[in-house]
Amino acid sequence: MTGTVKPRVIAIANQKGGVGKTTTAINLGTALAAVNETVLIIDLDPQGNASTGLGIDRKARRVSTYDVLAENLPLANAILDTAVPRLAIAPSTMDLSGLELEIAASRDRAFRLRRAIEGLAGDRGNFSYVLVDCPPSLNLLTVNAMAAADAILVPLQCEFFALEGLSQLLKTVEQVRSTLNPTLSLQGVVLTMYDARNNLSGQVVADVRAFLKDKVYDTVIPRNVRVSEAPSYGKPVLLYDLKCTGAQAYLRLASEIIQRERALRAA
Repeated sequence: MTGTVKPRVIAIANQKGGVGKTTTAINLGTALAAVNETVLIIDLDPQGNASTGLGIDRKARRVSTYDVLAENLPLANAILDTAVPRLAIAPSTMDLSGLELEIAASRDRAFRLRRAIEGLAGDRGNFSYVLVDCPPSLNLLTVNAMAAADAILVPLQCEFFALEGLSQLLKTVEQVRSTLNPTLSLQGVVLTMYDARNNLSGQVVADVRAFLKDKVYDTVIPRNVRVSEAPSYGKPVLLYDLKCTGAQAYLRLASEIIQRERALRAA
C-alpha cells in the first residue's frame, strides 16, 4: 500500500448469532475513533446491521462489500463516511448471501478480502484499524475475514452454551492458521450481555476466564437497554447516550485493546 501504514485488521467473529458482534464492531470502532484512531468497519454480514447501525441508508450502498468480493472492485470504491469523525464503513447488502456459491470454484476464493485490504491506498488507505464484522456462521465470508486478519476478537455472550460454541470457533481459527494465515492470532474474548443479577452470568465469566486466562478482556459489556436502542436511531451508543453503562464499557474496552496492541508492537 503505497504511502500508507498497514492497518491492524481485526475480525470480530462468532458463529453464534445474537452475541453482540455488530454492536461491538460499531461501538469499538467509535471508541477507537474517539481517541484519534482512524477506523474502517467492513460489513461482511448480508443483513447489513453494522451499516444500518451507523446510519447508512440502503439507497446509499451503491457499491458494497459484495461488489468488492464478487467483482474485484477496489475496496476504496465502497467506503462511505459515517457521522462519527475518523470512522468509515464499507457497507453490505443482501447480495452477499449468494457470494459463496458464486466464487466457490475460484482458486482465490479465501483471499479476496485480504487482497482488497492490501489494495487500499491514498486518501482511502490511511486507516490505523480495520474491523471486520463477520456473519453469524463459519462460512466463506468468515474464512475471508480470518484469512485477511491479523487477529480475531470474539464477543461471547454470558450464557450457558458459550464455551461450547467458543471451542468450535477456536478450532476454525487453528485450521485457518495452519492453511491460510499463519500469523493469525486470538486478540481476545470480550464477554457481552452480562447481567449482574443472574448467577449464571457470573459462572460463565469465571469459566471462560479459567479456560482462556489473559485472553479474556478485563472489560465486561453489561446488558444495557441503551445499547439495544441505539441502532434503531442509526447511531453508536457512544453518540446516543455516552454516559450509560454500555457506552462507558466500550470506551474501557477500546482502551484495553489499544494497550494490548501497544504491548504487541513493543514485544
